[in-house]
Amino acid sequence: MPAARTRKNASSALPSESAPPEFAEDINALLAHLELERGLSRNTLSAYEGDLVQCSRNLHKVGAKSWRTATPEQISAWLGTLTRADYAVASLARKLTAVRLLARFLVRENLRKEDFSALLPGPKLRRKLPGILTAAEVVRLLEAPSVSTPHGLRDRAMFELMYSSGLRVSELCALKIQSFDLEERVLRVFGKGAKERVVPFGKTAAAAIQLYLCSGRPAFVKSRTGSELFLSQQGKAISRKMFWVLIKQHARRAGIERPVKPHLLRHSFATHLLAHGADLRSIQEMLGHADLGTTQIYTAVAGQRLLDEHTRHHPRGRK
Repeated sequence: MPAARTRKNASSALPSESAPPEFAEDINALLAHLELERGLSRNTLSAYEGDLVQCSRNLHKVGAKSWRTATPEQISAWLGTLTRADYAVASLARKLTAVRLLARFLVRENLRKEDFSALLPGPKLRRKLPGILTAAEVVRLLEAPSVSTPHGLRDRAMFELMYSSGLRVSELCALKIQSFDLEERVLRVFGKGAKERVVPFGKTAAAAIQLYLCSGRPAFVKSRTGSELFLSQQGKAISRKMFWVLIKQHARRAGIERPVKPHLLRHSFATHLLAHGADLRSIQEMLGHADLGTTQIYTAVAGQRLLDEHTRHHPRGRK
């Protein structure tokens, strides 16, 4: 019986690979533009670089001399090869985005007359709805850490803050003490692309942070500890990997049987706000989404939740 095929979704260029020299200059120029002018994150730039290196190596093999002579047919053939190799649709969409960014950059810099990506069809991307926790599950998760120990105080404060503010895990782990105004209940955070935003949080989260600062954090402080808010046993900023481990442990303790990932608290924050009447643009601002379309996915989550509730509870919902 043949082994099951797995979907490929990583950046496809291996670390040891590099673009052919005649392609590399334009890739580097685009990446510098995206970093300086558009403020894209290093992770995004690295993914785009891997995609463009992979594409350029393929183009070089089929006879293209540079990006400036590549044809739409050659690009399309490369994408077709990836599709047949069973790459995930999301990965194909990102690779096409990278190529389109480069094509438009070349036209804008007068290095090509036409956009060779203009007629390339994009893969049909069916957006997966983000998972969320119910309000009851959130309460159980937030109350799972014991407040009788420094570790429990820290974990409770982290979970309360993440659910109250909708922060990304990376943003939560990078927080400094000076980021907070506990009286006004706002914090300043640097999100993707080093963009700063002000995020509010609730009274319960503020109380949990205050208790952790007074009775929990001092137990983690070492001689070289800085101003990071949430500390590990070594006195350093807690890592995303450790946060992942902790939330899984406390979810099991709370009796939540399905897999709980850190992002579920962020998704639950947005969905619960929307369900209680919050304005979509306000949620967008709090989450730090550059595009309102990204935030609109939560309207689909709320709609699906209502449909599920109707099906489950209405006398004729299953008929």
